[in-house]
Amino acid sequence: MELSAFDIIGPIMIGPSSSHTAGAVRLGLLSRAILNQEPTEARIYLHGSFAETYRGHGTNLALVAGLMGLATDDERIPEALQLARARGLEVSFQSIDLGDVHPNSVKIELRGKAGRRVVVTGSSVGGGKILITNIDDFAVELSGDYHTVIVIHLDQPGVVAQITTLLAAAQVNIAQMRLSRQKRGALALTVLETDQEVQATVLDLIRAMPAVNLAMTAKPLV
Repeated sequence: MELSAFDIIGPIMIGPSSSHTAGAVRLGLLSRAILNQEPTEARIYLHGSFAETYRGHGTNLALVAGLMGLATDDERIPEALQLARARGLEVSFQSIDLGDVHPNSVKIELRGKAGRRVVVTGSSVGGGKILITNIDDFAVELSGDYHTVIVIHLDQPGVVAQITTLLAAAQVNIAQMRLSRQKRGALALTVLETDQEVQATVLDLIRAMPAVNLAMTAKPLV
């Protein structure tokens, strides 16, 4: 496997640990993108080594910084809790046992300014890399390394094919795709990681599909 400089030395960052700081910022950033609104409330549940060392390594500050949209090298990360209060973002922290998952894992319950709620679970897997493993009880594998399309829709024949057809017509190449459903015929969540950005006009076509409840995009994390 070919390694990039990012894989070898990690990201430019504020903080003592790429896993506990840079990775935590990126978990917050991607959770914010999945919420797709300015967050007003965040209940953060820390697992494993995140729970044991989060104050000493600044994981709490990093997660909140990401939720506010700050980058991994933003000098305001140490002030994240004060900034959150100033912005009206209510934050709480608790320990949790998430079971057999990576030790640097977190579950984040978010509420947005327009009322949307989402629960995101993910891990910081080393070198600033992350993996989102669950969105609202749907199993996913989302790294934040690609342009991403997230679609919640009815589990009906032809829905995914129609989505991929729209992307193909727009010359968008799919790098990875994962479908998760609650049960047969109920709601499903499709995550598509793409090599190109999905334009707003294409996203509007996806949203207009009768079976689609919600569709959003997220840019690659830096």
